[in-house]
Parts: sequence; structure tokens; C-alpha cells
Amino acid sequence: MKALVTGGAGFIGSHIVERLLNDGHEVVVLDDFSTGHRHNLPEHSSLSIIEGDISNYDTVKQCMSGIDWVFHKAAVASVPRTVNDPVGSSLINYLGTLHLLEAARQNKVKRFVFASSAALYGDEPTLPKLETMCPVTLSPYAVDKLASESACGMYSRLYGLETVCLRYFNVYGPRQDPSSPYSGVISIFTNKLSHNEIPTIYGDGEQTRDFVFVSDVVEANMKAVTEKACSGQFFNIACANKISLNHLLKTLCELYEVELNARYEEARQGDIKHSYANIDKARTLLNWSPSIDLKEGLSRLI
Repeated sequence: MKALVTGGAGFIGSHIVERLLNDGHEVVVLDDFSTGHRHNLPEHSSLSIIEGDISNYDTVKQCMSGIDWVFHKAAVASVPRTVNDPVGSSLINYLGTLHLLEAARQNKVKRFVFASSAALYGDEPTLPKLETMCPVTLSPYAVDKLASESACGMYSRLYGLETVCLRYFNVYGPRQDPSSPYSGVISIFTNKLSHNEIPTIYGDGEQTRDFVFVSDVVEANMKAVTEKACSGQFFNIACANKISLNHLLKTLCELYEVELNARYEEARQGDIKHSYANIDKARTLLNWSPSIDLKEGLSRLI
């Protein structure tokens, strides 16, 4: 197949590119390199790279010619940036998605996979998070993700374009940039520990997250383009486990063979206390389940 990966030079996107190339597919990467890095991408005869912006429809149309699969990962992923610039970020996060869907429809793409987010659940206290829950959008980022999911569903129903939305929880693994203002807590902690520095935890550290290793996320994406029963659906992609930040830090200290206590500071306003997913729908319709537990994933990362 020939696949387009938007945001393909980024953390998750570059791992999808690597998997596609290893499986023998041809890959086109569209990235504006605002947060992605060229060194994340291999030199490969079946890989072509286009530097461009998904908010430009002409660029999107140029990339879509001959494409079978679309993996749409490009986004303004910084929630604070979307709060500061809701209009500008929506041109990428929502309008960019619409551009890609329309170009995919015009070019008769076989399957379109959209990177959605657990941010859609907001601070709704019910656990675990189920896909049937009513979304709670607390930021422009979440609004754009919800609108993009709706557009994917509409393109499936109205135009017959096969779309799948994957709601990522806390993804971690190699190539996650710890210097990024919206990098995951695991990449921040590992960066601190590798330099023998004390990490900071905001709050009491008993807040929980559902961490999923990037190779499992890649496998979910591959299932999303190959499983017949998942078109028009959206899925939680997580491990269905509650991991506290205190437990995370303790596990990392054991792996690094260091003894460090966190620096605790006041909880940040708007931080969600607990989050973990029910993944029964993904197990059933996507035929996917995670294979890497936290300790193995952290060992691979280190």
C-alpha cells in the first residue's frame, strides 16, 4: 500500500512510518517540522518527505494523490497554545482534518485513521472512561478533536470514506521530546533521572494515568487500516491500568538504580486527578490489546 502520515516526523508518527516501511509499504510524510524532527525519519527509498502545512488545502491535495491509507497525526498538541490561540490552532486541528478528509474522499482513499485524544473525557469523574460517555471539552484542543471525530463519522456515513478514530491516553516511548512544553510525564521523569536531577510532582503524586507504550499504539493504527469491522468507529487506546505518579517514579528509580525523592509542589489548576480507560471495544472490534506492560515499556525506553 501507499500511506500518507501527517506529522510523520513527530513522536508517534515517526514510529508509524518506521513500521510501514518495515512492512514493505510506500510512505509519504507531510510535516511542517514545527515540533517534529528530520532525524526521527530514516533514509529509505520508499519514503518521501513533503514539508508543508495541513491548513493549506493545495498542499494536502498534492500529497494525497495515489494514497491508499491516511494516518493523520499532525496537530497543535499543546493545550496551552490552543487556549492562547483558539482560532489559529483550529485552522490546523480542525480545518486541517477537514482538508485531509475531503482530499481523501476525492482520491478514493481506502482507510483514514485519525489521532484523537482522551482529552475528550475532560474532568468527568466516572471511571473507567468508556467511548459511550458524553464528551466534556475543557479546551480548544478538545473541541477541535471532538469536531474532527464528528467530521470523520460524517464522511463515513455521507460519503462512504472509511474512517477510524483512536483516542490515545498517555502514550510514551522513544523519541518523545522531554524539552517540549507538552511532553509526557514519563519523558520528563526519565530526562531528570538520567541527569541525576530531582523531578517535580504537582500535587500529592497519587493522581493516576493510563500509560500505553508507543509500539502498542502503532499496532492499533495498523489494526485500524486492516480490520473490516472498525470503519466509522472510535476507540480508547490505553492499557486499562491506573498508575499513580508516585508508583511511576518508584519504578523508574528502581530501573535507574537510584534513590531520589520527588519535589512536590502545589497541584496545577485544571489537572485531572484520575484517568484510565475501558478498552473492551478495541479488543472486540479492532482486535487489538496492549502487549507491553509499564515496567517492560520503561525498560525499553531507558
